[in-house]
Amino acid sequence: MRLNGIISDRFRNAADKPTVISLGQVWMDIMLDVDEMPQTGDFAVTRNTKPTPGGSYRILDAASRMGVRAQHAGIIGDGIWATAVRTVLKRAGIEHIGPNLDDVDSGFRLVFKDEEERKTYIAHYGAETLGDEHTFDAIKPAGGTVVHVSGNTLLNQTAVGLDGFLRRAGTDPKQRDWTLVLNSTNALNQVSDKLIEDLVLARPIWSCNRQEAETLADRMGVHIDDSATMTVGGGFDESMRVLCDELGNALRAPLVVRAGSRGAWVRKPGGDVEHIEGFPTKAVHTRSAGSCHTGVMCAMLAKGWSLADSVRIANAAASLAIQHNDGGVPVCPDYEETMALLEE
Repeated sequence: MRLNGIISDRFRNAADKPTVISLGQVWMDIMLDVDEMPQTGDFAVTRNTKPTPGGSYRILDAASRMGVRAQHAGIIGDGIWATAVRTVLKRAGIEHIGPNLDDVDSGFRLVFKDEEERKTYIAHYGAETLGDEHTFDAIKPAGGTVVHVSGNTLLNQTAVGLDGFLRRAGTDPKQRDWTLVLNSTNALNQVSDKLIEDLVLARPIWSCNRQEAETLADRMGVHIDDSATMTVGGGFDESMRVLCDELGNALRAPLVVRAGSRGAWVRKPGGDVEHIEGFPTKAVHTRSAGSCHTGVMCAMLAKGWSLADSVRIANAAASLAIQHNDGGVPVCPDYEETMALLEE
């Protein structure tokens, strides 16, 4: 498969290494496999336990595996979970450039999975959620940098700092020499109207799965006319095209709507919707590879590839990540393996 993008020569020097910065949050997930969830007062033994970093870590890890500089700008606390977060970031070659918070540990989640693959979550929020209006004051992206905003940053007091960053970014992407990418969330009902307005005005590249796109459309009051999909000739592809077209038109910004092995639908302002096919993936019980997809897309944008080609490469990486899962957690491939799949 031939790609149209060309990596710019401006990144030949180490000082000019393409960079992805995440304004997201990182915590630890403790994966617990149980036969069944215990009743109140009962006792259960886990078959398997695996601590794994959650939040924006997988986006940054994916970006790093593509050969770019990955930087975490969120808050890390002080304690046993914060130490675990710092350790996994260091092992993955991810720099922490954000604030440190003393005397407050980073957060964690307990993730119980039973024999029927049903998951139950118990979360404890920590230092990563305790930002203020100055949290991202020190983040001044260099030219060519891709700045990623995670949906979880919209849901707690760190959102105040994010709002300040968005205001400094301005409302005209053409006036920025760096790129803003936003992952949406299904929990937009918890996000203030003011922050939603500032997010839309910033006109980032929006990246979301179908459910997140439908939630965003509903929150913005966008009516999706899916009547065409109700006909004999209608179907999934047409419903995705309509969703991407109408939501993208309302956002007035680039939009990527992911659909697993079917790839993604992409729309740029004023243009038609393009379906970028995915890669066949064997159905296995894993977590979503959406973080891998977003991280690879961000990395390729930072390297100078077009949005369409960045999404195409991300589709390949996400497919391989599902195949390479570790205990149900997708593991992003490296750049060479990803590009090899594209050349098959």
